[in-house]
Amino acid sequence: MASTPSLRWRLTLIVAVCLAVIAAAIGYLCYTGLPRPIKVDVVAVISVDGPILSSQDAEGYIKAINEALTNSSIKAVVVKITSPGGAANLIEQVYLDLLELSEAKPVIALADIALSGGYYIAVASSHIYAEPTSLVGGVGVVGIMPPTLIPSERYLESGVYKITGFPELSFPSTLTRALENFISAVRRGRADRLKITSLELKEARIYIGSEALELGLVDELGSLQSAIKRAAEEAGLTRYKVVGLNPSAHPLLNSKSSPKEAWWRSLTVELLSEYQPPPSLWYIYLPPSLESRRTEVGPAMFEPSQLGESGDFTVVVDKSHENRVSLWELDLLVAELVKRNATVVFASTWDEVKGKLKEASALIIASPTKPYSLEESSDVESFVHDGGVLLLLFDPAFEYVNLKELTGPINTVASCFGLYFAKGYLYNNREHYGFYRNIYVSSLANTTLTRDLSSLVFFTATYIHSSGKGVAWTSKDTCTSIANRASAYPVIALVEDGKGLVVALGDQTFLKEPYCYVEDNYKLLLNLASLMLKSKS
Repeated sequence: MASTPSLRWRLTLIVAVCLAVIAAAIGYLCYTGLPRPIKVDVVAVISVDGPILSSQDAEGYIKAINEALTNSSIKAVVVKITSPGGAANLIEQVYLDLLELSEAKPVIALADIALSGGYYIAVASSHIYAEPTSLVGGVGVVGIMPPTLIPSERYLESGVYKITGFPELSFPSTLTRALENFISAVRRGRADRLKITSLELKEARIYIGSEALELGLVDELGSLQSAIKRAAEEAGLTRYKVVGLNPSAHPLLNSKSSPKEAWWRSLTVELLSEYQPPPSLWYIYLPPSLESRRTEVGPAMFEPSQLGESGDFTVVVDKSHENRVSLWELDLLVAELVKRNATVVFASTWDEVKGKLKEASALIIASPTKPYSLEESSDVESFVHDGGVLLLLFDPAFEYVNLKELTGPINTVASCFGLYFAKGYLYNNREHYGFYRNIYVSSLANTTLTRDLSSLVFFTATYIHSSGKGVAWTSKDTCTSIANRASAYPVIALVEDGKGLVVALGDQTFLKEPYCYVEDNYKLLLNLASLMLKSKS
């Protein structure tokens, strides 16, 4: 009997403690405002806004994808893409992570602006929506070439490519391999829905949404709500909420401008090089801000006024028309001329050119950016008619032209001899050296200039209009960038005029190292040197 009050007291104490714990828990929940946990199914939206230029940019999207993969409440994902792409390796990281996510959960894409790497990311999804005027496609690669190494005896490297990373000649092939990776990803993602060929994809065209739908690049026209609804249906959801998994704002975006406005203005080759120094590869669409792409043709170097002394022959290089040519390009040709006892004069005024023509065997006019006057053109005509050799070189690559003039200046001289350099450049998606602009020239006439040649490679070349004066042609499936028309285009022309000769070539790059060692390019250089030193009769 004595133990009964003690037992009651203990029970009372236990009940009091339990009530206090319950009251404390209720009070905590009320104080913090936290609701009782209720499981809700979620459709997550990941917005890819702007270019992916740095590992930090990619990391934000990779974390969002990982959250979608590991969070059991997230049942489906919509990826809304407003991006021109980015660094090739970073785009591939995001693509591969999305591909893994799509194997676990429905992933639907909305292509608002899905260009180049932006589209690469989109094809990781099972279904792609686009608005009627969305911008879609641009399948391709931008490569920034390795720098030229000027060696130092103080700063040393262990191998020839330790600084540059790639041989200059092989880098275009590396770019093409990256393109094949991109094409493979598109074909894998789109499978039998794709209605265009790999060759058409390689043209890197941009399509509006309605066109992209017809070509099988996207599956439906619709909005973000359409994509969310589709994602929920594929996950079997009837009740769900939508949650944004947004990485932090891109550094190119700010509160004063929308994403689209900001990155269109900011993207340049220089900006890309700040993020990844050359050599680098990018799955990216760059707006055509051409002035930002100008680079030097070669390292700055001393430009001599004359090479060789008292030779048997004189060759004049015109520099008076702001010609985009230097000893860097003509180095080996000059070497071959000097070996043959020629004096090479670089003339910076037309008076100097005209004075030297009286004794010259040959005149080189390469990629002028200022037109020749009627009087100057007449001087050239007289020189050729009297037995001189005129070498006309034109290269349509950006580094060699004046954007306002293009082929105009060279044609003020070429037209005097029935020749006319075409606009644009030649390309071949089927057969090329490294990449599509490096074209083979294998159809050759039997002339002194083309003697012992079987195949050449020209690098970003144009063709030459003439009346039967062509002596070297591309294959029949080579196209022009202006007309996209396939034909066998003449890239070398030969004109006999009076006692002299005019040689016109639609490429300048083949003359310099290492390009001169491809196929029979060096043999052509040797034939040129010999032809230029024929004596005036």
